[in-house]
Amino acid sequence: MSWQPHTLGTVLEQQALQRKDARALVTPTAAVTWQTLSAQAQRVAKALLARGVRRGDFVGLLCGNDEHWVASFYGAALIGAVTVPVNTRFKADEILYCMRQADAKLLILADRFLKIDFIGFLRQAEPAIDTQLPGSALPMLRDVVVVGNDVPPAATSWERFLQGGDHVSDAELAEAAHLVTPQELLLIQFTSGTTAHPKGVMLTHDNMLRNAAAVGQRLGIEAEDCYFNCRPFFHVAGSTLSLLCALSAGACIATLPTFEAGAALRMLHEERCTFISGNDTLFQMLMAHPDFDRNKLHLRGGWAAAGPDTMRRIIDGMGIRQICWAYGLSEASPNVVINDWRDDEALRVAGLALPHEGVAVRIANEATGQVCETGDVGEIQVKGWGVMQGYYKLPEANAKVFTVDGWLRTGDLGALRPDGRLRLVGRLKDVFRVGGENVAPAEVEQVLLSHPAIALAQVVGVPDARLGEVPAAFVTLKPGAALDEQTLLSWGRQRMANFRAPRYVQVVQDFESIGMTASGKIQKNKLRDHAIRAFGIGAAMAGGVA
Repeated sequence: MSWQPHTLGTVLEQQALQRKDARALVTPTAAVTWQTLSAQAQRVAKALLARGVRRGDFVGLLCGNDEHWVASFYGAALIGAVTVPVNTRFKADEILYCMRQADAKLLILADRFLKIDFIGFLRQAEPAIDTQLPGSALPMLRDVVVVGNDVPPAATSWERFLQGGDHVSDAELAEAAHLVTPQELLLIQFTSGTTAHPKGVMLTHDNMLRNAAAVGQRLGIEAEDCYFNCRPFFHVAGSTLSLLCALSAGACIATLPTFEAGAALRMLHEERCTFISGNDTLFQMLMAHPDFDRNKLHLRGGWAAAGPDTMRRIIDGMGIRQICWAYGLSEASPNVVINDWRDDEALRVAGLALPHEGVAVRIANEATGQVCETGDVGEIQVKGWGVMQGYYKLPEANAKVFTVDGWLRTGDLGALRPDGRLRLVGRLKDVFRVGGENVAPAEVEQVLLSHPAIALAQVVGVPDARLGEVPAAFVTLKPGAALDEQTLLSWGRQRMANFRAPRYVQVVQDFESIGMTASGKIQKNKLRDHAIRAFGIGAAMAGGVA
């Protein structure tokens, strides 16, 4: 693929000129053409300029998949501001951490989403929202823009925010847009890792747009297609591999505020969607729903991060003949390898795919760092144009994630065939996935340790029929303390996103007999095996992890 670096603003302008009144975005509340989407983004960009946001400033974005999210992301990109998507499942402390770590200058959020009170969470994180910003908890945050009716005294409504930019001229906007280059940051993606807090992955316009275009070419997406997005836009699977894939191809994207299988099936049918993407869990939920009827689907392609059994069911059960297998991670923009839609079906079902042109993959021994022989299993390492610029303000984490010769350590296990195709084996890290969400044990452990009765906490992922894996926790108590499992489970659900909150808890005397080394380190693999036995998880379910 011949590639010329672009900014997001340039690509959006080109599609508005070429596609004009063709549909660009469909949500339950709006159907937006390319010209209208471009105009909406420009209005947001002017409003940001009026609020003092400039190239290189960070803008938080906390709302569900809708036209406000897209206009805000594109509008910030037009003037070189960096979007910081916030997971809609985060609670107050998690929102506080992301906004503080990313130095967010302005935050756009929905007042409520799926009955979740985001204003309430923000009020807990930064009480100054009810008086005057900036406050002491988030000293960099100077403006909050609310989509909805619950607008605190120190915040601004979405409508008033947009009106504030009406005095900014087209010339001022053009001047700001002209300064933006493809090598500048487009997004800070917070991703779970082996540390106690999510890390902010720095991705440029070129990182994300080139990845999106390369994936779109492999999938065979064309301007006349309608791409149904099942993934949240606050993940790169939603932003790069859905939203920007559609932008690069000039195709329409249809999305729901959040994934629900019944609503998804209706939109797939009504909008005659031709492309779809997601992980094992998502496709399994669609096919298991009572309303599933493959005769109402018009899907011909897409990608799946799924095992061979699910890949086969997607082809045979859903009739998606051109589905492709994909592997990647946020730190790589995210896609590393993906099938071409013209690959033999056996390769796509087995999950054997090539890297993109200009992206290199090698397999290294995780202990010695030596490059493995072809066919040997080791850590997947990546180099090339898709690799992130690093983690924001985390030099120690950057030193660990890159090898001395500049390769990105993925923490995943795989092997390369003689033809260069990657075979994914499993995960090297302790991180596990709950219904598509990465969960780092350290993140959950840190919250549990804030409980006054808990002395030590250890968390592992255990198999779950619906979500693939769920968190299981073991805790020891401080001398004289008392705490029962059900109380702790309830306490955790109030303080963590639901995918992070433990589903199983056991209070133990110590870890000596269930996974501790002589040096005092907890062996997660032994603890996981113990959890499967302790919580009575079926042997068949425990045999593999989604």
